[in-house]
Amino acid sequence: MTAQEQRLTDLAARDGTQPLIVIASNRGPFSFTPKDDEITVKRGSGGLVTALGALAERHEVLWVAAALSKTDRQWVEQNQDQVQNVEGVLLRLVRAPKARYEQYYNVIANPLLWFIQHQLWDIPRTPSITAETWKAWRNGYVAVNKLFAEVIADSVKDAHRPVIIFPQDYHLYLVPRFLRELLGDGVQIQPFIHIPWPGPDAWRVLPKEIRLLILQSLLASDRIGFQTQRDAFNFVQCARFYVPDAHSRGSRDTVYYQDRTVHAKAYPISIDIEKLEEMAEEPQTRLLKAQMINFIGDNKLILRVDRIEPSKNILRGLEAFREMLDNHPEHHGRVQMVALLVPSRMEVSEYQDYLREIMAQAGLINAEYSDDYWEPVRILVGENYHRAIASMQLYDVLLVNPIADGMNLVAKEGVLVNQHDGVLLLSEHAGAFYELGDDALIVSPFDVYSTAEAMHQALTMPAAERQRRAEALREKVRGAGVRSWFHHQVEDAMRALNHQARNASTS
Repeated sequence: MTAQEQRLTDLAARDGTQPLIVIASNRGPFSFTPKDDEITVKRGSGGLVTALGALAERHEVLWVAAALSKTDRQWVEQNQDQVQNVEGVLLRLVRAPKARYEQYYNVIANPLLWFIQHQLWDIPRTPSITAETWKAWRNGYVAVNKLFAEVIADSVKDAHRPVIIFPQDYHLYLVPRFLRELLGDGVQIQPFIHIPWPGPDAWRVLPKEIRLLILQSLLASDRIGFQTQRDAFNFVQCARFYVPDAHSRGSRDTVYYQDRTVHAKAYPISIDIEKLEEMAEEPQTRLLKAQMINFIGDNKLILRVDRIEPSKNILRGLEAFREMLDNHPEHHGRVQMVALLVPSRMEVSEYQDYLREIMAQAGLINAEYSDDYWEPVRILVGENYHRAIASMQLYDVLLVNPIADGMNLVAKEGVLVNQHDGVLLLSEHAGAFYELGDDALIVSPFDVYSTAEAMHQALTMPAAERQRRAEALREKVRGAGVRSWFHHQVEDAMRALNHQARNASTS
């Protein structure tokens, strides 16, 4: 048992009652697939699922998520819409009507809220809040959030013990409000927001009614988790600016509203260190690593690993590489840029257009600079995590230059597994900047020229400096894995529960 796990056990033991921990998220921890006449279960591989696995060893955990597929819905029917124990985790799926789910997810959550929080709207042209948008808000987003809250409340009504509820991300902003109406102040509500929270100006895109409902709902929580202190501060400023009677009394991390004290706190998410290191040694990874070594040859490797999202700033990264080749011809034939790109939200037209622009830009660079033996840019599209791990072991430069990013775990994964004393080029707008910035080369995501010069600096950096930076980055990542990220949140909630219990016993 780690020291942190021991603290959690001690906190739970003070009143002799283990709390019920509830995770609420759009996507659940398991996928269900039909096989013959049965439904098979497969555990997911995301960081939240990993953190939950360790948490479930010490606490009873209930996960509430949307039924996304036809088989998910069959599983719900098969289990009569009740909580079921699946591999040690209590699970209940929410069945929203398909039309409502489409409005909730593909009209409001994605793209409207996601684009606002990454500040990616082309404001002179988009978005346009139409009658269809309002319909999707009321009949989709509000309705599905209310359904989530009702399912959660029904699932914990007979808990007879402290309950801590962790709604996850921008899909479920209204859940705290509905939970508070259904359950009162007897539960701890602590949402975590995985994406950036911008300052007040970005939220002007939303109509006043929608913006106010989101903020008031989050202020029904006990505390709100963010990736960085900057995000937490921005939330406090938004609450002060837009919510009548909300004030901070000069605090940067607390909002006082309707007799409630709401804390905004940074919990920087991290990676599953042990699992990543195990995957780096698997035969499939070794084979892909050998293939990449053969492809790179004697060239230096500039690598990026990203989802195909406009926020990742892939186009400017290609422009910077092109500018480096223009300004520093000594790198011709000696450096290889490889971009491993994972399709994301390809049903959204903006994402389709972005991929086409990426491929066109890469093609132009290759057309201008290729020779008989050297093609400077290689784009590989597809989801292959083993290939990403194999490539991250080999990079000389890892380019992470997002316009906006809640954290960017590629930066942490890369510096952990890299074996070449690779240099991290990191955007000052990535959440990881606040943890890794001292030992990376920091770039503005909009400054193509300086990014090109940083690439050149990284490629020509003395070996001793490369080694010093790489070792420092690796130690920082090792010091805080994904289990610690979730344990810190649970620890704060349990401390508040114990404080409530002491106050109740003395009143």
